[in-house]
Amino acid sequence: MSGRAAIAALALVLPALLGACSGGRDALTIYSGRDEALVEPLLERFAEDTGIPIDVRYGDSGDLALLLAEEGDDTPADVFFSQSPGSVGFLASRGLLRRLDGDVAGAVEARWRGRDDLWVGLSARQRVLVYDSESVDEADLPASVFDLTDERYAGKVGIAPSNASFQDFVTAMRQVHGDDAARAWLRAMAANESPTFPDNSSIVAAVGRGEIPFGLVNHYYNYRALEEDPGAPSRNYVFPDRDVGSILLETTASVLASTDKAEEANRFLEFMLSRESQSYFARETFEYPLAAGVEPAPALPPLDVASAPDVPLTTLGDGFRATADMIAESGLEG
Repeated sequence: MSGRAAIAALALVLPALLGACSGGRDALTIYSGRDEALVEPLLERFAEDTGIPIDVRYGDSGDLALLLAEEGDDTPADVFFSQSPGSVGFLASRGLLRRLDGDVAGAVEARWRGRDDLWVGLSARQRVLVYDSESVDEADLPASVFDLTDERYAGKVGIAPSNASFQDFVTAMRQVHGDDAARAWLRAMAANESPTFPDNSSIVAAVGRGEIPFGLVNHYYNYRALEEDPGAPSRNYVFPDRDVGSILLETTASVLASTDKAEEANRFLEFMLSRESQSYFARETFEYPLAAGVEPAPALPPLDVASAPDVPLTTLGDGFRATADMIAESGLEG
């Protein structure tokens, strides 16, 4: 599906994609690509603590980015809370974001900020291969994400093609290995009849039930599943040798250039980078907090930036639309 067709399709399903909670004409409007179940308690706490009413509209980060590009300066959104650096990078490249205040941007290291401080990272996630430890021997795990196209993995690797993090991973693959290699990998995964899912949670659940032995997901979904069911057989595997399949990604927050609520938006970003919010990401969602001074959950291994592939996150937005088209053209559906 082309970018223009995606926008047209989004317009048809917009009422189903966007859900509002509290607010009104004077509310701070937040477009959130983060799952409502994950972040709603934190957003409600912001409204309670600050007295700033909010109107939160949830949807897929990529779809919301396309919607924001279509709405332009007429968007009602003040803040974009994205699951994906690619989605927010796409908006930055179109001049739709406002440069952040220095105190906000400076709360995280430069590697976790956008070009010209147009967005800021809130939490980090690593792409992993989740696997069923009851049916898969750890010694037989693949050395690279490229090995998953082998016929021995046919029908066994769950993926979420429409997920923003999967799209960022494919964009990273394009940057590191080239468009031809990325296109060939996608088509091979489609030819291998890789089962597709709407999101990462569904993949982890399917692995935990023994329906599929493998899945490509963000690391924290399995930690959340294991907290609910410590006896589940699902385990995370990080591809070695800086394989692109183990890329580090971040959730992001940005302020729309068209907002007339810059002060309230700035307070929202400050809240999301506060010790309280960063501890929430560590404790409740098992993500890596990015603001200085907040430790990840004890269950997590240390955040090892040096072992991850060296892909500048600020560049992922450059290929946002082309990646979505490449995935759609590959035959993968999700």
